[in-house]
Amino acid sequence: MNRSDKKKPGWIVALSMFLVLAAVQIAMWAPDALSQEKKKLKVAAMLGSPVEQQWVGRVHDALVAAQKRGDIDYQLSENVEDADMIRVLREYAEQGVDLIVGEVYPVEREARQVAKDYPNIAFLLGSSLKPQEPNFAVYDNWNQDASYLGGLIAGSITKSNTVGVVGAYPIPEINRLAGAFKQGVCEVNPKAKVLVNYIGSFYDPPKEKEAGIALIDSGADVLYAERFGAIAAAKDRNIPAISNLTHYEQQFRDTVITSTLWHAEPFIDAAIDQVRKGQFKAIDYGEKFGLMKDGGASLAEFGPWEQKLPKQVVDLVRQREKEILEGKFQATIVPNEVKSGGC
Repeated sequence: MNRSDKKKPGWIVALSMFLVLAAVQIAMWAPDALSQEKKKLKVAAMLGSPVEQQWVGRVHDALVAAQKRGDIDYQLSENVEDADMIRVLREYAEQGVDLIVGEVYPVEREARQVAKDYPNIAFLLGSSLKPQEPNFAVYDNWNQDASYLGGLIAGSITKSNTVGVVGAYPIPEINRLAGAFKQGVCEVNPKAKVLVNYIGSFYDPPKEKEAGIALIDSGADVLYAERFGAIAAAKDRNIPAISNLTHYEQQFRDTVITSTLWHAEPFIDAAIDQVRKGQFKAIDYGEKFGLMKDGGASLAEFGPWEQKLPKQVVDLVRQREKEILEGKFQATIVPNEVKSGGC
């Protein structure tokens, strides 16, 4: 008699049927699970300046990259007036988007109320204040380590022992940059003066240029252009500059030594991933994911300035950069307004 003709015990038959049914259920469930994992999130951005402005431009670029990967469906409102910010936030919330990214510096407290009204939506907003449970997370540029490296360069090459900084407002995120830049200047040149000019605007290129010229007229022979327009002042007066957030080496090849770059991708991608997994938290995403050692900032290549800078300056910058990336060094966090003055 063939073995296959023998009657199988009942428990084997039951087990076989269970395994078949389980396999069918898994086959039916798997596409749904995969679909959920790959589901595009609905993400909206509410930005207070046009995306040509370097700060909001970096956030926009990171969201566009996520859209191109197929991770999100992306809507954008740019150059939103202060008076319209809360309205735009509420309109996006009413549409039922999954994540709202933006900036709310002029409307900090009102924006927090919007988040309270829509607890099922994730808010990731540029802010000077703290996160708010459960769904109001904050971010900002944490590229002060790169700013410190820029200060090492400026302090080393100044001939007048005076360098200048053109910034937007004396708020923590900009004070961090000005403070770290001054730290770098003073480390290599204790005799130097650092002049700081805050213009009272996030986007006003003519005013930025005017502020830069005023610093040059006061003796600065190197500028840290935290605001873009200051580069034009440096170019007009034929002095070098270090730009911020975005690299302008191609536009200002003979003026811009390097740039203290900000990369929004690490924290934007982290937020998208956490929203998808239902793990979004009210934290500071910039501080958590945006430091130089995390890939959130870098110092741009020197380009033609590689040969113009003293070798010992380049070597020092490279050494400190290595220490920062290895987590062995970090620029001092300066939250308060940086005043003009000596080291």
